[in-house]
Amino acid sequence: MTAERIAAVIGALPMPVLLIGPDERVRATNPPMDRVLGAGLVGKHYITALRQPSVIDAITAVRDGAPPVTTRFVGRDGARDTTYRVVVAQADGDIVLSFEDQTAAEDAGKMRRDFVANVSHELRTPLTALLGFIETLSGAARDDPAARDRFLGIMAHEANRMTRLVDDLLSLSRVEEDERVRPREHLDLGGLLSSVIKGLEPQAEAAGVTVSLDLAGSDEMVPGDLGQLVQVFTNLIENGIKYGAEGQVVTVTLSPRKHDARLRGEGVQITVADQGEGIPSHHIARLTERFYRVDNHRSREVGGTGLGLAIVKHIVNRHRGRLLIESEEGRGTEVSVFLPTQSLS
Repeated sequence: MTAERIAAVIGALPMPVLLIGPDERVRATNPPMDRVLGAGLVGKHYITALRQPSVIDAITAVRDGAPPVTTRFVGRDGARDTTYRVVVAQADGDIVLSFEDQTAAEDAGKMRRDFVANVSHELRTPLTALLGFIETLSGAARDDPAARDRFLGIMAHEANRMTRLVDDLLSLSRVEEDERVRPREHLDLGGLLSSVIKGLEPQAEAAGVTVSLDLAGSDEMVPGDLGQLVQVFTNLIENGIKYGAEGQVVTVTLSPRKHDARLRGEGVQITVADQGEGIPSHHIARLTERFYRVDNHRSREVGGTGLGLAIVKHIVNRHRGRLLIESEEGRGTEVSVFLPTQSLS
């Protein structure tokens, strides 16, 4: 087969392919391969072109008569590492290397491992505390009413924390499952926000915080899922109460509809602003990651699971909205949700 014919055949393949001739030099590559290793490899020795010991060892084994060998190739795409599954096989005296991109699968596997590790860590702490208190109550504190009452209170707190974590995990799973399903119901945002704030009044009073509602866009209707949007604004206002300064105000503002470049159409903006300590700028980009906390100790003290903003992000995405978090240390935090007012298609 001529070099032109070989180039035409492998050029039609969607995966990266590299052909090594009997003289150990690169005989042909296709455009996807050029994007992985760079152009201009034809005529170079394969060791110069590939440079990774595992791939070179696989080529050597196949040249010596071994059946097809599968190995890995680790590359770089800009700032991102890439991983390929490489199959090395003989073909009429030539060696053919085909590359299958495994980067997405590797990333998904890492996310699953990190998720399991985080969940295990979050559950291990309260479980260890509960087991310790149970052991103490079964022994030394069995006949000590004061210690028993104190330990039972702590045990109840830890059990409630585990319950919140499980509830949030289930909620996150449901939200992710529904993320591609567009909500159709039209909701009155003003009434929804008033209802959420009313439900959080006891919590605000206990924290010494006042929640103020500014309904500049009081008549605004948006297509949405009632339960999920209640969850979004409950989470954001709750955060404002928990992390806002005692004696200060958490302000919830619903702005009138207007054209918004973020939404590429008409939408409304709902902002929850507190007057707390604020968040250092280097944390802001990671706040919607699962289990990411600015202050682990304080977050756990106030009952945070580290999943609230991740859930908010997924719900806002489902509604084709946008989430913006702005904060300045010493001056508080503003979280804005932008929601389209037109029906979602």
